This record gives sequence, C-alpha cells and structure tokens, in this order.
Amino acid sequence: MGGRSKQFDVAIVGAGPAGMAAALYASRAGLTCAVFESMGPGGQMAQTERLDNYPGFAEGIDAFELAFAMSSQAERFGAQRISDEVESLQLNGVKKSLTCVSGDEYQARCVVLAMGAEPRELGIPGEAELRGRGVSYCATCDGGFFRGKTAVVVGGGNTAVGDALYLARICQKVYLVHRRDEFRADAVYTDALAGLDNVEVLMNAVVEAVHAADGDSPMPHVGSVVVRQKGSAAARTILTDALFIAVGTKPKSTLAAQGGVSLDEGGYVVAGEDGVTNIPGVFVAGDLRKKPLRQVVTAVADGANAATSAFEYLATHCS
Repeated sequence: MGGRSKQFDVAIVGAGPAGMAAALYASRAGLTCAVFESMGPGGQMAQTERLDNYPGFAEGIDAFELAFAMSSQAERFGAQRISDEVESLQLNGVKKSLTCVSGDEYQARCVVLAMGAEPRELGIPGEAELRGRGVSYCATCDGGFFRGKTAVVVGGGNTAVGDALYLARICQKVYLVHRRDEFRADAVYTDALAGLDNVEVLMNAVVEAVHAADGDSPMPHVGSVVVRQKGSAAARTILTDALFIAVGTKPKSTLAAQGGVSLDEGGYVVAGEDGVTNIPGVFVAGDLRKKPLRQVVTAVADGANAATSAFEYLATHCS
C-alpha cells in the first residue's frame, strides 16, 4: 500500500466488522483512512466458526473468510491497516492524536471508535489461573482441543446454548449451567437441545470455582468445577476437561473514557444511529455503542453511518 502516512482524514480504532465497514465507506468517499488493530481483522466475529444470520449467504459463511474479505475490500479502496495497538488518544481540538504501543504517533481530523467488547468473566477462583488451560470464552475457537472429552458451558443466552450445541457434536459429555430458571436464548437454540443425550442442563445453578486436575503441576489444566444449586447448601463437583464461559460481554471503553467520551452506566459510548459522540469529530460504531442489538449486521451498519457522519463533519467543519 505504499509508504505509511502519519496523518489521515479518519483514524479508525478497531478492525471488527464496524471498523472495516467504516474504513470502506470512508475510503470510497475519498478520505484518507487508517484502521488500527494489533490482531487480525474480524474482532469478536473471528471467534465464531460460521455465520448463519448474515444477509446474502443462504448456506452461511465462514467468519474468517468474511473478515478478510471485508478487510481486503476496504484496502482496495485505499484504506490502510496498521498492525499496532492504540495506547492513548487526544481527542480535543481540530486534530486528534493517537499514540500506539510501539511509540508511533499519528494524527487524524476524525476518529471512529470501534474497539468493540470483550467476554465477561465469572470472577471465580481458578478462572484467571486456568485461562487458556481449559478455561475459554470461545467454544468455536477452542472446542476442538476437547474432542471426545467433557466440557462445561456457563450461560443462558444464544451464545451459551449455541456453544453447548456445537460442543455436543464433538465432546463425549456437555454440561450447560445457567443461573436462572429459563433460558434467554431464542427458541431455535433451546429446541435443538431436546433429544441430545450427551447434554445435561443445570438450571438455577452457578459455577463457584474451577480447579486444576490432581497432580497437574507445573502446567495445570482444568480438572473440575464446583456447581451449586441455588438455595442448596450442598455443592456438586463435576469432573471436566474444559470450562467455556459465555455470560455476555463488556465494552472496551477505557480509551474512550480517557479521551472524555460520554459513557452510559454500563460503560458503552452514548451515541445515536449516526455515531456522533459528545466530542466534535469523534464517532463510534459497533458493539462499543449503546444500543439494543449487537450483531455483525448492526456493527456493519454502524460503521457505514459513522463514516458518513465523519464525511459530513469534515465537509462542514474542516473545509
């Protein structure tokens, strides 16, 4: 893509579907544009094996394939992808500044915040110590490591039930633990659980701890979880090889907060469909934005809206 510029019309922080859609629309509008992401493109979308609900693909599409197609499309129109992590933002003033972990600094006339969200942790004993050693937040990413083994899934939404269905195809036994008396997942997911002999559902129950397998030092991995039924004094120990946690996400809004962007009580950026934040020239798109539905299709729409708002801002304020 030629020499790397240090100044852009639009700097986009995050290369999930929202960030890549923003890059596509901004670059097609003739704006110089850079997408900052230390990992590969796709964001949370890249943690999904296959997308069945993205319009236009009757048989579904591989999430990695879609992520790289989005990235390539934006780059074809001139967007630059910078493999670096933004460490700090200075968002006040006509020109915004971005400082990366590498020490490189960039300037932009507009910034689109598209950092997305990250998995929410249970906060139980053993979770942090065994993360990556049987504790996982992405069944489609790590489920293959536990083929023919036992897995426990925690959660009650579409992701959790979907994870249990996916793991049921490859694991010998799957436990699905949910703290309420009914699932929040759509019926298409819960109906699919019926008749699966290798899935045991534990309702009104919580996982209190995860323990390493006995004699597992110096490289411990998950050996069991402690589950307690609500209202019961007795706890149940379930032997398992993996614990998959699917209890929602939390916004990656630290940079936004440090930059003075308004957040709601949950830490999401406050903005309407146009992505306009409280700071002139700063926009938000994707799961980071306060909104009722967080899906790939809504993230892409957010990216297009934020880029359009950035173009209009530059045309009227920075001409």
